[in-house]
Amino acid sequence: MATETSRRLRSGAVIAVAMGVMNLSTYGYTVLAAHTVGKEAYGAFSALMGALLVISVLSLGLQATGARRISAHPEQVVAIERVVLGVGLRSALVLGAVCLALAPVLNAVLHLESLPTALMVGVAAFPLTYMGAQAGVLQGERRWGLLALVYLAQGLGRVFFGVGLLIFWPTELAAMAGVALGCWVPVVIGALALSRPRTDTPHSEGHPGLELLREVGHSSQALLAFFALSNVDILVARAMMADSQAGLYAAGLIMAKAILFLPQFVVVVAFPSMSKEQTSRTTLLAALGLSAFLGLIGVAATLVLPSWAQVFVGGSDFSAITDDLWKFAIVGILLAMIQLLVYSALARRQGRAVILIWTSLAVLVALALTVDSATSLVLVVGAVDAALFAALLGIALTGTRPDVAVPAETRPA
Repeated sequence: MATETSRRLRSGAVIAVAMGVMNLSTYGYTVLAAHTVGKEAYGAFSALMGALLVISVLSLGLQATGARRISAHPEQVVAIERVVLGVGLRSALVLGAVCLALAPVLNAVLHLESLPTALMVGVAAFPLTYMGAQAGVLQGERRWGLLALVYLAQGLGRVFFGVGLLIFWPTELAAMAGVALGCWVPVVIGALALSRPRTDTPHSEGHPGLELLREVGHSSQALLAFFALSNVDILVARAMMADSQAGLYAAGLIMAKAILFLPQFVVVVAFPSMSKEQTSRTTLLAALGLSAFLGLIGVAATLVLPSWAQVFVGGSDFSAITDDLWKFAIVGILLAMIQLLVYSALARRQGRAVILIWTSLAVLVALALTVDSATSLVLVVGAVDAALFAALLGIALTGTRPDVAVPAETRPA
């Protein structure tokens, strides 16, 4: 038991460090681009990165589906891996082609005045999506060291290519080209990690990948709902509030997002175990406890060291929000635990959770439209998130797990 616990701690530490480096690299590259390309060009770059964030939902859906199926049926890992990678490749090709075809639309809508820059979204979409399938296989097999390398490559790849391009060509096209090229590095590492010889399995009957593709769609929809819930508040603030209040709220959200991403490694390590009936609830409660503990450290830091927290969110220009940063930190804790419960719902295939998230999103928007200050909005967001957390936790602890028999397309004929 002690050996198993120490192994999990080491695995969690490896993933935590890798994801920390990935997030810091991504943040650092964004800051570098802002200082290098100028305000107007950075606006275009930021908009395209927002588009990539939405596109990445399919990658996360592939990863969640692959990890769940392999964790639930480790005896069928070879067949499931083949189907997951096959569906991932086809999904990546289709999504990449669609993004390339829509590049003229992006160019016009976002006022880029640079079709090659818009095309970079399609160039990045293919590796970004296929990487999700690869990461799902590695996560499901609990190959944490190799998965950590994939995460490291995802962050450091864009820095390596992006910095090299921006030094000689400080434009939004160069910044996006760096992101697109960097997306290929984790794919190469994932391909090498999964290239070891496998035992052949008989050809399966039916339509390979069809059921898995439906599950990917369900998972992607759930993750899209979570992304929308965790990002819609700033859109409402920008649209309905005075610029000063919207700016203060945006600064506070830096704290919320930092607390949200702090325990992100917990989701990655815990998700495979949540796919197993005998350990899912125990693992979920332990993961929720760890996420809450890490988040409370952030809350305490904002209360004990308010001047440091103020520097973290933007400096003296945002001093008016300093006394409320602990509220944003609590929102970050709630979002981190909601994210865990979303993945728990995916692992246990509980569709009611997705309906609850979309409903909460609608309620949040309706209530947010009635407030006109950053302090009021963070209270509304906190209340809605707390209610959603309680509802999702109730589903996770009382809901029954549906049948997890091996899908037809992964069973040997």
